[in-house]
Amino acid sequence: MAGFDENIVREYFELNGFFVRQLRKHMVQTRKKQWDEVDDLVIYNPSAAEGASFGFQLFASDMANLRSAVVGVKGWNASKFSPAILKSSPKTCDFLKKEVILKIDSYFQTEPVDDETAVDPYRDYSKLIVVPAFPSSDAHREECTTLLKEQGVDGVIAYRTILENLLRQVAVNHSYSKSELLQMLRVLKIYDMIREPQMTLF
Repeated sequence: MAGFDENIVREYFELNGFFVRQLRKHMVQTRKKQWDEVDDLVIYNPSAAEGASFGFQLFASDMANLRSAVVGVKGWNASKFSPAILKSSPKTCDFLKKEVILKIDSYFQTEPVDDETAVDPYRDYSKLIVVPAFPSSDAHREECTTLLKEQGVDGVIAYRTILENLLRQVAVNHSYSKSELLQMLRVLKIYDMIREPQMTLF
């Protein structure tokens, strides 16, 4: 199901002015010798200024300051992630430690370069990962931020941030015939299945 999650993330960045390229279309092998579905997206925002800063947890308002990044997208459907984790900072922090941090290496694997003198084309790109949620309490958020930074991660984006931004940008008077996802969100809005500003579903 990583492909479904990747499509949501792709739509999010494209709506925010990024060029998006999928880095690979294959599964990767983890340390436990199991195949894991991970999608890497390379994103580039030509209108963002070079050297602009952004926080560790990114929101829609930070997209104007993000110029380029490699984004690790993992389908969390088969994980132990649950609604209870969303509502509990300790459980969210524990989930990130067990389900995310141990798999960081697989998120940013690129194709090996044969020429030792070749320069990694993505060395100047920020490394971002999309996570189901991020702790809301300051203490747990700082703990997870430190742990992820130690693993080389430059920032995280929560799925809630992505979905809320997509819902806000979809207009009922536009036709999104080129995107099934955006067209579905539009239909839900037309029939008042999603209500603003809380974006309550049903």
